[in-house]
Amino acid sequence: MKGVYKYFLLTIGVIILDQVVKLLVHYNMELGLAGQIKVFDDWFKIHYTLNPGMAFGLELGSSNGKLFLTLFRIVAVVAIAYYLIYLYQKNVSTGLLWSMGLILGGAIGNVLDSTFYGVLLDNAPYGSPYPWFHGQVVDMFYIDIWEGILPDWIPGLGGQYYSLWPIFNIADASIFCGVSIILIFQKRFFPAQNKEEIKGAETGATTP
Repeated sequence: MKGVYKYFLLTIGVIILDQVVKLLVHYNMELGLAGQIKVFDDWFKIHYTLNPGMAFGLELGSSNGKLFLTLFRIVAVVAIAYYLIYLYQKNVSTGLLWSMGLILGGAIGNVLDSTFYGVLLDNAPYGSPYPWFHGQVVDMFYIDIWEGILPDWIPGLGGQYYSLWPIFNIADASIFCGVSIILIFQKRFFPAQNKEEIKGAETGATTP
């Protein structure tokens, strides 16, 4: 079991980097456009913003929606950690284990924001029943892909203004990279499962 520790060290590294960047942004930048820093013209910017809910700023409807979301994230983090240990015991590909380490680190990074930042950084949304478990996630990397009015000929969407500008943090990037690596190399990471699926498909095709 000692060998699994290196994957958790990656997780810890992601958490530390994520939290250091978030705290640097919080204590050295102003929220919104006032503190925005252009890195590559208007395409890539450092933009301090707060995410009160899920990915892309989505929120749960009830006053305790954020509490349920945070508790769910905590449970998910524990499940991912146990799954990482389970995969290690199954002697799966090291690439899959490193990817799970990235996902776990990103998940914990955002859970820390949701759990503690409402108190430590006093950033819980106005009207929250209490600050614990209601903290807002700090985002800062702003990629301005496109904004404008879609052509009128597009059914249902034409003539309306839209913008594509993801704002994310180290934790989000870590989760994205981990999931992307698993999707790209899934045939290499799960060879036995792929063989069983192929065998099952061939058996079904030959059955009269």
